[in-house]
Amino acid sequence: MKIIEDKFLPSHFVTRYEDITPEFLKAHNIKAVMTDLDNTLVAFDEPDANDNVLKWIKTLEESNIKLLILSNGNHKRVAGFAEPHGIDYISSAKKPMLANFHRGLKLLGTKKANTVMVGDQLMTDIFGANRAKINSILVVPVKEKDGWATYLNRRIERVIMKYFKKKNMITWEE
Repeated sequence: MKIIEDKFLPSHFVTRYEDITPEFLKAHNIKAVMTDLDNTLVAFDEPDANDNVLKWIKTLEESNIKLLILSNGNHKRVAGFAEPHGIDYISSAKKPMLANFHRGLKLLGTKKANTVMVGDQLMTDIFGANRAKINSILVVPVKEKDGWATYLNRRIERVIMKYFKKKNMITWEE
């Protein structure tokens, strides 16, 4: 169904955020990355940035690619992760609502065509980005277990992913 593809099909799929290199981004004319936090960069119950995340962030910075965390997580969670490393962020973003996608673009100072949203959930990250007309990259969740608030989304997501698999629209999962 065209509506499912329009609303939930990401621009790209990768196994993990580290696969999103500056070379990949520049090849797609991307100057800024909005990224989800929980189960995209680190497990939802991991409070701090690990060495891999910090290395990836540094690689983006060195390539003049802007970064913003756009998370539905609460302020304490997101600020505690982002502030020690000087990462810009929007917490309690209410994705897939559009307001904070637009706010993120303003903070980054980039146009939709030059920005990408990275996330592990179709129902929030990808749906919101697609609604905002921003490119999107779906990553495999860092951890199989999710927070309680994600449970229903994952059930709906499985149905949509099954559709994408049946249509050969995804290749990285299982």
